[in-house]
Amino acid sequence: MPDPIVVMDDGAVRIIRINRPEKKNALTLAMYVEMTRALREAEASDAIRYVIFAGAPGSFCAGNDIADFLKAADSGLDPRALQFLNALARSQKPLVAAVGGVAVGIGTTMLFHFDHVVAGAGAVFSTPFLKLVLIPEAASSLLAPTRMGYARAFSMLVMGRPLSAEEARDAGIVNAVVDSAKVDDVALKAALEIAALPAGVVALARQLMRGHLNDVVERINTEAMHFKELLKSDEARAAFEAFLSRRK
Repeated sequence: MPDPIVVMDDGAVRIIRINRPEKKNALTLAMYVEMTRALREAEASDAIRYVIFAGAPGSFCAGNDIADFLKAADSGLDPRALQFLNALARSQKPLVAAVGGVAVGIGTTMLFHFDHVVAGAGAVFSTPFLKLVLIPEAASSLLAPTRMGYARAFSMLVMGRPLSAEEARDAGIVNAVVDSAKVDDVALKAALEIAALPAGVVALARQLMRGHLNDVVERINTEAMHFKELLKSDEARAAFEAFLSRRK
């Protein structure tokens, strides 16, 4: 069975590819560990200038594996997902995403931490948290209203209304919409364009534009606290089990 997270370095670029197509790239805790490791290694490397996240064909990320949510309802929220979110928020290297298909839950909210997002024309962005009796995470409750405006953020994060690739571009989540077959190539081209700029000045510009990191990290942790409590609820468990039964 192929590795669910594939990490490849090509010169100054590190590509982190979510590669679990049989589950539409739904994330397990072990996958979070690998992505965190890959991000931290990139952060510590002088040779790596930027990081690209990509998915398997047809899917970017279908969110968290619901089976892991059911386990968390019994044992509590595992810190490994939180470690990934903190590594993402704290990344000093420019982040580029190649979204070639569905982006659900964390597959959408993680994108608020990226500097440049390329989406395939057929990509769909959705955050059905409340349907699972949960709340948005990854500091999206802070970043989405700032990026999209409150009305659009409420519609997506609370009401769970999906966005097409074009709508996501209009909302400020996506930089470019291209043919799905060209997503990876266009993302790489954008990353190379960023890498050609003076690294120190790019780092400073990112720091200024991204605002106060402490506020973002604090919001990630606050969301996680509420998320942990909601996972324990009977309503959330029932929603997870109903979701799994529909998948069988």
